[in-house]
Amino acid sequence: MMLMKLTDQGIKTVREAPERYEGAIKAFEKTGGKLIGFWIAIGQYDYVSIGESASDEAALAFAVALSSLGNVRVESVKLFNREQFTGLIKTLPKL
Repeated sequence: MMLMKLTDQGIKTVREAPERYEGAIKAFEKTGGKLIGFWIAIGQYDYVSIGESASDEAALAFAVALSSLGNVRVESVKLFNREQFTGLIKTLPKL
């Protein structure tokens, strides 16, 4: 999951935002990623996206590249589905 906030530059050029996020989605898909959803948000973040990346490294590289354009600051969150969480719980050591 990527949580994004517009920078000063991003808000000054917000009229270009639809083209920017469409371009970013296409760039993410070219890295082998699959977008699950993209939302414009009200509150602490301006955009929220959920996607499946080819790898953690690919997700990091994409987030850094996106941030380097100067329009958004990105906070990434790695998510685990219920099955992954259940598997993890089964491996917990007994203390």
